[in-house]
Amino acid sequence: MNLCVFDIGGSSVKYGCLTGDGLVEVGSFKTPQTWEKMRNDLYSVFSEMNEKYVLSGVAFSAPGAVDSKNDIIRGDSAVPYIHGFPIRKELQELFLLPVSIENDANCAALAELDRGAAKDVENAIFMIIGSGIGGAVIVNRALQRGRNLFGGEFGYMLLDEKHSLSNLGSPVEMAKRYALEMGETDIEGSEVFRRADEGEPLAEAHVERLIDALSRGIFNLNCALNPDKIIIGGGLSKRTDLIIRLQEKTEMYLKSKGAEEIDLDIVPCVFRGDANLIGAAVHFMEFTS
Repeated sequence: MNLCVFDIGGSSVKYGCLTGDGLVEVGSFKTPQTWEKMRNDLYSVFSEMNEKYVLSGVAFSAPGAVDSKNDIIRGDSAVPYIHGFPIRKELQELFLLPVSIENDANCAALAELDRGAAKDVENAIFMIIGSGIGGAVIVNRALQRGRNLFGGEFGYMLLDEKHSLSNLGSPVEMAKRYALEMGETDIEGSEVFRRADEGEPLAEAHVERLIDALSRGIFNLNCALNPDKIIIGGGLSKRTDLIIRLQEKTEMYLKSKGAEEIDLDIVPCVFRGDANLIGAAVHFMEFTS
């Protein structure tokens, strides 16, 4: 079975084809500003892929509270126009093939649970760092979606009176604040990290605030759920220093609050940037079986 897989993100849409040989034809395009443009871009990729492979279906990873039973994405995200209408039905009419949609963080969790960083544990927390902070909770090797499909939506967690984990822990939001202070435009989170690595003081300060916000979020989750592992995904997960700094800062918070007996094991996703695409395919197999 060959599947066309898409991962809708706030900045870009990744895509690929999952075949018996693994994930191939991986690429991306900038996230469109409208649903009409999104449909056109998705179909363009699908058409090209369908000429090379005999596709059996299309699997999506998407932000928001994905209600697979009712074909709708609830909640809110960095791509607001995909919410609130029967999106899976529209996509099936577009591609004329079976379509599945699952929350992006849940997709990453499914990939890692199937054959990645969580393959040998019973309970895990996934934190996906991107345009916002997504997440997933695994208990007894099963996704916990929650009564209102908000299980794992860690980004809504309040860190103070007005700021959420997504506000303070997203590299995209960090880059916006940094650019405003610098009087620059179109700066990405990776650029702020690069400048921080070179010792630029303001960049260092912004990166440190991001690390602190993420660590406080991990502290709260670890104390509430006490998982076997906390697995970090998203583009930043490839930075070894990030994982080390998150471990050290969170351990500091645990010790300061008298919770140092809690074991803390923070690791990166095995599949890195491809986790959502692979997990979307895993979900498709479960959803259509």
